[in-house]
Amino acid sequence: MFLRLLWNLLRASRGRLTVALVAVVSGAAVISALINLDLDAGKKLTREFRTLGANLVVEPPRAPGTGPTAPALLDDAVLARVTALRTPEVVAEAPYLYVVAQAGGRAVVVAGTWLDEARQLEPWWKIDGEGVVSRDDLSRCLVGQNAARLLVVAPGSPLELRSGERSVQLTVAGVVNAGGAEDNQIFVNLPVAQQLGGLGKQFQVVQVSVAGAGPAIASYAARMAAALPGIEVRPVPQIAEAEGLLLARIRWLILSMELLILVLTALCVLATMAALAMERRQDVGLMKALGGSISRVTNLFLAEAGVLGALGGLLGYLLGMGLSSWVGRRVFDAAIAPRLEVLPLTVALMMAVALAGAFPLRLLGKVRPAVILRGE
Repeated sequence: MFLRLLWNLLRASRGRLTVALVAVVSGAAVISALINLDLDAGKKLTREFRTLGANLVVEPPRAPGTGPTAPALLDDAVLARVTALRTPEVVAEAPYLYVVAQAGGRAVVVAGTWLDEARQLEPWWKIDGEGVVSRDDLSRCLVGQNAARLLVVAPGSPLELRSGERSVQLTVAGVVNAGGAEDNQIFVNLPVAQQLGGLGKQFQVVQVSVAGAGPAIASYAARMAAALPGIEVRPVPQIAEAEGLLLARIRWLILSMELLILVLTALCVLATMAALAMERRQDVGLMKALGGSISRVTNLFLAEAGVLGALGGLLGYLLGMGLSSWVGRRVFDAAIAPRLEVLPLTVALMMAVALAGAFPLRLLGKVRPAVILRGE
């Protein structure tokens, strides 16, 4: 009997309930999309921040005191330990050695690194030419666009680098447009720079790009520091702090929008249910005159609101997953996968909103049957 009465109530007020349902579905769609975005925001923002380059640096300890001293260097043993510590959260890592050499009678800065990893550390590079995709390619190099213009070279051109009595013959594999100091440099694989500098297996610094916000970067840096005693391991503060701050602000914005939408949806349901309460005074009076208890009447109308919230939450979830995927492609240039765990949360929130908005229906319990039966 209870279910039949509930069904008849839903059918009898299709117009007003449809308005309330549209409000609940709209709110649920935006809420579920925001929750889905929030759950994936960290990963997507981390991917965007990786375009800023390395966020962790491994370098020799700084010598105490002042005065001109030869720069300290790291060796292959340190590089082997850094590589052994690598985990899936590391996007890329590469050693760097900078030497000054002569090319075409001009002094140039030669940066020796692992060119395959450098492309991931510097994803904003635009390279005209084939480029170098292997760290074992010791016969080719990349030239910054300013250096290429100065030396009058292009992809395929031969290039001789000389440092003192040491020299190497290379072929330009690509011209780099990085928009910074890299445009004035020549990039070679690490052994070539070590040969030019006569430094054996030594280098100056290791740059690491770690996926994650500030705490994840700091945790990985602490693990590296524990495994590399006497070596300085430090996050790049500008990137790590900016990433954590931006992520916190975006999550606060998402939470504020969720609360605002919940309040607006509840107000819309409240207005609709207030109108329904006025329409149903006679029905409630008749039900009470026939012996219906106040609790039975109240439960009937609350069940109606619960069904409205559950149905609106389900439909809104389906729309919200499409909305979050669209926002992901537009903002992060990557689709955000729907998360099933968002469904029960969305349905629960919408049921709570619908029940809160159904407060005017509870006032129907105060309707006096005698007044209704007299037509007042």
